[in-house]
Amino acid sequence: MKVAIIGGTGKEGRGMAVRWARAGRDVSIGSRDAGRAQSVAAELSALAGRAIQGGDNRSAIEHADIVVLSVPYAGHRETLLSLKEDLRGKILVDITVPLRPPEVRKVSLPEGKAAALEAQALLGDVAKVVAAFHHVSAVHLADLEHPIDCDVLVCSDDTAAREHVIALATDLCPPSQATGLGTRGLDAGALANAVALESLTPVLLQLNKRYKSAGAGIRFTGL
Repeated sequence: MKVAIIGGTGKEGRGMAVRWARAGRDVSIGSRDAGRAQSVAAELSALAGRAIQGGDNRSAIEHADIVVLSVPYAGHRETLLSLKEDLRGKILVDITVPLRPPEVRKVSLPEGKAAALEAQALLGDVAKVVAAFHHVSAVHLADLEHPIDCDVLVCSDDTAAREHVIALATDLCPPSQATGLGTRGLDAGALANAVALESLTPVLLQLNKRYKSAGAGIRFTGL
């Protein structure tokens, strides 16, 4: 399925775009500034060895099946409202965490309990919202030679959408046969569970500070 990343010129978006393109996905990145998106897309295409398209947000998602929303929480609602009709019939992967600077290492639940739940309430039946990728380090994403050893929890009220994003999670960094390191998508149930997913990110930021980590992730045992 074709993937578009809104906010694709940021650290997380860039890393995701290159890694998915290397895995054989058709990828486009969007920005409010079409020229910037096109320039970044050309740079990322060279890194990926495969064409990545760039343009304004609407053009980026026009032909996509899955749209990844990678914007700060402050711009979350505004972005969704501006693109609501463009998202019709698509899977929206919301990776937003409602952090409240400067206290980013403290859980701060929004009025709607989770950004992903707010997205689904705003979009209604226009798009199927999936919450995922909250615990993948932006630092590791940007380092394209760094294997990402992390589980990716995936929540949605739509079973088929959840399965598509689980596959997308595995494509981010396919497990190495030699080391076993890589990303693993896990079915974490209903979209209501996004409250737990989004709340865990500030905990990881605290762990990074306390233990001087470049990017703590999560890994579940016994599965």
